[in-house]
Amino acid sequence: MKRKRAKWRRRFFLLAVVTIVGFLFLKSDMVGKWLYPIHYQNDIRASASNYGLEPHLVAAVIRAESNFQTGRESHKGALGLMQLMPTTADWVVEKAGFESVDEEMLKHRADVSIEMGSWYLSSLKEQFDQNVYAAVAAYNAGPGNVRKWLDEGRWDGKLETSDDIPFGETRRYVQKVNYYYNKYKELYPGF
Repeated sequence: MKRKRAKWRRRFFLLAVVTIVGFLFLKSDMVGKWLYPIHYQNDIRASASNYGLEPHLVAAVIRAESNFQTGRESHKGALGLMQLMPTTADWVVEKAGFESVDEEMLKHRADVSIEMGSWYLSSLKEQFDQNVYAAVAAYNAGPGNVRKWLDEGRWDGKLETSDDIPFGETRRYVQKVNYYYNKYKELYPGF
């Protein structure tokens, strides 16, 4: 009986130590940065600065879209880090006056995807009177859908009412981008 109690006490003690160490470890910024890294920081900072965006927001969109993995292609055909549709990329090239960009560049070159995606996000922010949440929703669902929701009063463009967004995917997307944005601001305040 004493042997069982001693064994149980050792296990309990070990579990308590592991729990405390794990808790302290998970609270550290080092672990936070390991769980929420920001790759391509220089490209993100440059593009965000070029188009009047917060770099934390651009990083959050990238995290939500591709988790910083180049070469990604969605089941709908969106490409690259910032998951732009080829037709949207063509429109961005035309409107922004960028040099021609082919699908391989958009898909595999982080700098190209970040530049084009940032320009597009900035243009959406402008379309929606600097409303970041509406711009993020439009990045996912398209500006036509978001304009319709706002005009019809189905959503008011606020984060607090994002549960009113008619498309479940877009609702979750806006909430996810906001979560990553806040996490990045907390972990990378000088970014």
